[in-house]
Amino acid sequence: MRIVLFCENKYAIDILLPLQEYSEKEGCNNVLWYIHQKKIPSFPLKDKVKWTNSIQEIYDFSPDAIFVPGNIVPYYLPGVKIQVFHGYAAEKKDHWIIRRYFDTYFTQGPYFTKNFLNLAAKYKDFEVVETGWTKQDWILANLHTFDKEKEALLNRHKKEKMVLYAPTFSPSLTSLPFLKEALLELVREKDILLLLKFHPLTKQEWIDEYKEFAAQNENIIWIEDFNVTKYQLMADVMISDTSSTVYEFLLLNKPVITFRTIAKDIYWYDIQDTALLSDAFEKVQYDKSTIDKRHWIIENYDPHLDGLVCYRMLEAVKDYINRNGVPERRKLNIWRKYTSIKVFGSIK
Repeated sequence: MRIVLFCENKYAIDILLPLQEYSEKEGCNNVLWYIHQKKIPSFPLKDKVKWTNSIQEIYDFSPDAIFVPGNIVPYYLPGVKIQVFHGYAAEKKDHWIIRRYFDTYFTQGPYFTKNFLNLAAKYKDFEVVETGWTKQDWILANLHTFDKEKEALLNRHKKEKMVLYAPTFSPSLTSLPFLKEALLELVREKDILLLLKFHPLTKQEWIDEYKEFAAQNENIIWIEDFNVTKYQLMADVMISDTSSTVYEFLLLNKPVITFRTIAKDIYWYDIQDTALLSDAFEKVQYDKSTIDKRHWIIENYDPHLDGLVCYRMLEAVKDYINRNGVPERRKLNIWRKYTSIKVFGSIK
């Protein structure tokens, strides 16, 4: 089976990497990555995998399946077009928009499956299969990979716990303009080492500001690595806002604090005032109601920490092809076709 791993944005890389690793383990070498040249000018896996930034080359490759964490994929490419999602942020409206680009949706857990099955019944042109999310396979394989690195960092800085600040990039949702002084106060008051890991689409001025912030404080570390999941595994507590990383951290059964999240249903600890951050840090670790809500997320958002997500995905693709064949292209309205061509260009 010829597989394309479709990366429009940098965050897609570590979402799709488990599929590459599983395919290699199964002896499948027909895997080709698409990397959007403008949005991902430097591909960290360029020397390790087969990849291209040419849509024409993807078309000529004639894939059987295209795995997409983003919202859009060229309608004219052959292959089963599969939405595998870029996170768990159900409160964001675009999570539930059906753009008609996909043949099937591989959902993370019961909550998402139920809602997408309802949408499938309405639109009648895509299928839904609950597989779990690809990152869960990587997480299971690496649950304790970074324990020694964490221990060494904490010993070097003589700190007890590690806190990860991972805000969203969206200017209307991010906590970046508000939390800097509160974070500094938290580091001064608590026995913690603070890691700063920002979304790759964060505005450069905020990146520069917080890099300087970290440089001036020995117990604050700026993280350049594109893989946020590594630092989620290392951290004891996470601070964020309205970001899908919140759910990823909750699924590790770890406490989260957010600042002014827009989520209607809050399964963590949210504050509206920066002065409350220090108190929230203590409460979120031991509050029973918050812990119970976290367990609900684990059961309903993605309970598939069994290392078999990629297996289920590839089996589901094979099943789809056995029943329907390999689609040549999706039928879309003129606007969706225009959008596809505008973003990715056309082919010969």
